Formats: sequence, structure tokens, C-alpha cells
Amino acid sequence: MAGSAKKAKAEAAVRATVRGRVQEVGFREATLGRARELGALGWVRNAEDGSVLIHAEGSQAAVDGLLAFLGDGPPGAAVDEVAVEPVKAEGHEQFAVRGVDAGVFVVQEHAATAHHFDLRLEVDGTMRSWAVPKGPSMDPAVKRLAVEVGDHDVSHNEFEGPTAGGGVIVWDRGGYEQGGRVAWPQALERGHAVFVLHGEKLRGGFALQRTRPGEKPQWLLIKRRDDEAQPGTDVVAEQPHSVLGGSTLEELIAAG
Repeated sequence: MAGSAKKAKAEAAVRATVRGRVQEVGFREATLGRARELGALGWVRNAEDGSVLIHAEGSQAAVDGLLAFLGDGPPGAAVDEVAVEPVKAEGHEQFAVRGVDAGVFVVQEHAATAHHFDLRLEVDGTMRSWAVPKGPSMDPAVKRLAVEVGDHDVSHNEFEGPTAGGGVIVWDRGGYEQGGRVAWPQALERGHAVFVLHGEKLRGGFALQRTRPGEKPQWLLIKRRDDEAQPGTDVVAEQPHSVLGGSTLEELIAAG
């Protein structure tokens, strides 16, 4: 059922907020299991105010079934209210738990032999890294080439300044969540990794899809179609300044 839901256009999409005694009682995990049984797609996460947020899309029957489950929740929960509003479908490929911190990310703009951006994600205490020649995009229609490069130490995340070949600025940074059904780093090893960025410029769901293996594997970096997506924009051109020192890369090089 879930396989057919992935291919079909969503008949319904809703955002639900569940209030009451709904955290630390297994609510997210139970919702995840029920959603997968029904073939609903989307996500569930704990909110800071003690509620649980759910985005559900798919067939009307799957969405209705999940909403019915939310009214009671798992044993140990005490649901006071389920507030539901219709929203646009986000085009999810599975139902996943969100809000589980995975560490930090950083994007450094780098002028060297060739100008590029370095996307780095903390995985098992080190920064897995990809060189993105044109920089990331907040437009889901834009697919950016990302070439996997060597890992970096976490201490390199705040490096900013002139270099022998040009310079580096911290273009964006923040925390991120791992997503999808497959745990990390296995998702990266399999070649398809879904994650959610909480940066100053980059926010919402992204995916890395490996397209070519080898000594320097090639990937595509893709923005997911969610509430944070910005179709038709160019975040690199529109927000060129460092989030650390405030200068552009060109200004930093000129000053150095």
C-alpha cells in the first residue's frame, strides 16, 4: 500500500497539532508505525511547547485513518485536542520521525583554484563534506551537483579568512536532523540521504542523491518541497554575506 501511495498524487494533505500528555509516552514512534501501516506519507515531530506536530498526506483513507489514531494515541497518552488544517502536499517518499538532532552543519564559500561552496554535515563526530560548485538552492526545481570530498574536523567549521589561493567565509551554519527510514551513516553509504537543515539561510528538508560512485562520488543536492521552499529564488546571489563576520567573500579577499 505504501509503495502505491508513493507513486500516486496525494488526495489529501493536513497538518495536525496534538495537545495533552503526548510527549515521552511513545507518541512519535506509535504515529510512525500507524502511518506506515496505513500508507500515509509525511512526518511527526515533538514541538517545544509539549505538543506533537504531524504532517500527513496520501490517499484520503490513509490520512483519515491516521487522524483517527491521533485522537487516542498510544497507551499512556492523554490527548486533549487535535487541531487539523488542510495544507499543500509536500511530496514525501516515506513517513519519518523529525526533531531528532543529528549535530551541526556548515556551508563555507571558498575561493580557491575554482570557486565553490563546501557543504559539511556532522556524522559520527566528523564533518562529511561535499563541494557544491554553484552553491545550495532553496528552489526544489533546482538540482545542484555536489562532489563528495574528504572529511573535515569539526574545529574547521568556524574557519574564515584569506588563504593562499583566495579565501573562505562561513556562508551558513546551524543544526540539522537526519530523516528518512534508513539510519545514518548507512543512508549515505546507500546513496540517498534525507535531512532537515535549521540554518540562518538554509531551512527545511533536503536530500543528497548519489549519481556516480568512484574516488570522488558525485551527488545531487535537492531542496524538498516543504513550507520552507522558495521557488524561483537564488539564495546564493540574494544572501552573499557571511553569517560569522558579515562580509562577502569578495570583501574579505579585498581586505586581506
